Amino acid sequence: MPLKVAIQMDPIGPVDIDADSTFRLAEEAQKRGHDLFYYTPDRLFWEEGRVKARGCPLKVRREKGNHFTLGDEVEIDLADWDVVWLRQDPPFDMGYITTTHLLERVHPQTLVVNDPFWVRNFPEKLLVLEFPAFIPPTLIARDLATIRAFKDRHGDIILKPLYGNGGAGVFRLDPNDRNLSSLHELFTGLSGEPLIAQKFLPDVSNGDKRIILVDGEPVGAINRVPATGETRSNMHVGGRPEKIGLTDRDLEICAAIGPTLRAHGQIFVGIDVIGDYMTEINVTSPTGLQELERFDGVNIAARIWQVIEDRRAA
Repeated sequence: MPLKVAIQMDPIGPVDIDADSTFRLAEEAQKRGHDLFYYTPDRLFWEEGRVKARGCPLKVRREKGNHFTLGDEVEIDLADWDVVWLRQDPPFDMGYITTTHLLERVHPQTLVVNDPFWVRNFPEKLLVLEFPAFIPPTLIARDLATIRAFKDRHGDIILKPLYGNGGAGVFRLDPNDRNLSSLHELFTGLSGEPLIAQKFLPDVSNGDKRIILVDGEPVGAINRVPATGETRSNMHVGGRPEKIGLTDRDLEICAAIGPTLRAHGQIFVGIDVIGDYMTEINVTSPTGLQELERFDGVNIAARIWQVIEDRRAA
């Protein structure tokens, strides 16, 4: 049965149709006969007890430079829709958090994917703390002396903003580095948020594995290999995606976290694994869907939609 699907996302015009996971999800939804509506997060609002959005009916097509058509702008009441996709990119700031509060007011009568309450309470770098046996030595702190003691203990660390994304602000501080105080001054001058430090994992030179889970079950992985001279493996900063399988350790990690994801409505999730350790659980706007489908010759978008359709039919 066709569903009415609203997609809350960043502007659709600049998306890379060969890489963007939201575009792929919209494409598959359209193929399955669902009606699409597009709006950006700034057009979401609460008015007199109703959660509404201003946006446009959407059609997508796999044509570069001509990948979408919008209908006339209208105002909709999200309670009248079957599904809302929460798909804008971080940063995970108060603007992002506010959208989760608003969408929570229509969920689960309108199925919001992923569940906005738990998106808000499961930030990428904090949810991993629920699974200490599977993460590298990790510190969350703002105090410079505490961070310095952690670095002295582990020698070679990664330091980054707790709520950052896309590899922005990620620094490797090796035993010879003398920039910790300056970086701390920079970060704390820009934000009141804590920082996250993790012991550097040399296995990152072999790649940072993105494992995709659908309703708590692993469906495959891609390997993101850093560019020469680069610590970060994010693809938009030059990381190279490669085909890769799942190891026994990967499956062990997924078996440990899968029930938590499933129980809390996190239908589409991407975790990051370096060597034997998980570094992040991405629930806000996971990527890697199209690369995985191409490498493995599978239709993961269809599997995601099947889960959603089954939940709406229940």
